[in-house]
Amino acid sequence: MLDAVRIVLVGTTHPGNIGATARAMMNMSLSDLALVRPRTFPSSEAVARASGATGILDNASVHETLADAVADCSFVVGTSARQRSIAWPQLTPREATQEVLSRTDAGRVAIVFGPEKTGLGNEDMDLCSSLVVIPTTTFSSLNLAMAVQVIAYELFLATDPEPRLQDPESPPATAEEMAHFYDHLERLSLESGFLNPENPRYLMRRVRRLFNRAEPDRNEVNILRGILAALESKRWRGGER
Repeated sequence: MLDAVRIVLVGTTHPGNIGATARAMMNMSLSDLALVRPRTFPSSEAVARASGATGILDNASVHETLADAVADCSFVVGTSARQRSIAWPQLTPREATQEVLSRTDAGRVAIVFGPEKTGLGNEDMDLCSSLVVIPTTTFSSLNLAMAVQVIAYELFLATDPEPRLQDPESPPATAEEMAHFYDHLERLSLESGFLNPENPRYLMRRVRRLFNRAEPDRNEVNILRGILAALESKRWRGGER
């Protein structure tokens, strides 16, 4: 669904904001960027602020009008921090996300951000079906790229409600690895006298629940096994006590 979402920046005056927008998009699995009348683009400042997300800049489309930028989109949402004299259907970022994603089956959709100082003009808003307003306190001064990041995060969260934060170099421990750890822990606990040999299962069941909640990864289980092995070795070297 995210492949069908286009981020459109209109009249961006600072090229650094274009680069920061690309960075925000790449962090949240968005890739389609359209620029309408940017003051400076391409730009070395945009590349620097993109921090590696230069692929999005390289593939960004540049247009003279917003109408051209969203010509192939079936649904267009505008963003603005200022009130309009004519009432528009207003959505929070979370509401807008649900609306936008529900339309991706019908075609490409666009989320439009206006110039840094003025926001979207009325002519540009005429092309939008709804208006997204990011709630703030009485002080409302979101940077353009910050606003894109908020919307991009909501989109990512809606498509991946349980983001995988696991370190790819340290995957979750397998059931077999956890079983070996529990066996090791139980054996050493019995040998040390910590567990009651007549009824070791009750306490071990609580220990299992503790580690099940913690969801240790493979490296963490290896560390725990290493601690147990070190204690076991020291105990045997020192003799039974």
